[in-house]
Amino acid sequence: MEIKLSPSILSADFANLARDIKIATDAGAEYVHVDVMDGHFVPNITIGAPVVKALRGATDKVLDVHLMISDPDQYLDDFIKAGSDIITVHYESNGDTLEQLKKIRAAGVKAACVIKPKTPAEVLFPLLPYCDMVLIMTVEPGFGGQGFIPECMDKIRAVRAEIQKNGYACELEIDGGAKLSNTADIVAAGADVIVAGSAVFGGDIAANVKAFHDVFAEGAAKADWSK
Repeated sequence: MEIKLSPSILSADFANLARDIKIATDAGAEYVHVDVMDGHFVPNITIGAPVVKALRGATDKVLDVHLMISDPDQYLDDFIKAGSDIITVHYESNGDTLEQLKKIRAAGVKAACVIKPKTPAEVLFPLLPYCDMVLIMTVEPGFGGQGFIPECMDKIRAVRAEIQKNGYACELEIDGGAKLSNTADIVAAGADVIVAGSAVFGGDIAANVKAFHDVFAEGAAKADWSK
């Protein structure tokens, strides 16, 4: 089982975004995580579809676009046309989550559903057949640099068990508080895509990416689910 790193550009140097992404992906980062915040669903405001389109021209790596927005239906077409490879919608957002997932897939883009820390893992179970990836927020969405919520480990294990039991071809991503010190345990619990922001873009980006992959190997070695 390949464990993938999805560096969050929220922690990159926005004046040199293409440069920082290239350093991370040249060092081995498989995905590029794009945090889209609208100032309504979460208190912060970040970027929109035009930046995703610009990034599409700057990298051929997977653009992992996380929509932290109130009304995904209003903007899905924009993010599809911008060149997103994965579009993640929040279960807690407005609209019919299942229909949103179907629309994303019908457009030839991978579909994902995400839940906040206080949302029960079980709400994801009926959606798993329609997801190419599920995302468990391990901090409250809206700001970078928060600490991992330990109680989310049980949620990761529960979703991983459901994926394995049914043989779903669905990746399990976590977003929030992943550091070199806790990522092996997160992988062992069941995550196979790790979002990291400040832990990648703070300091030597290439060295940080390599260090994460070393920790992935450690976590996979003790993960029953990956055998």
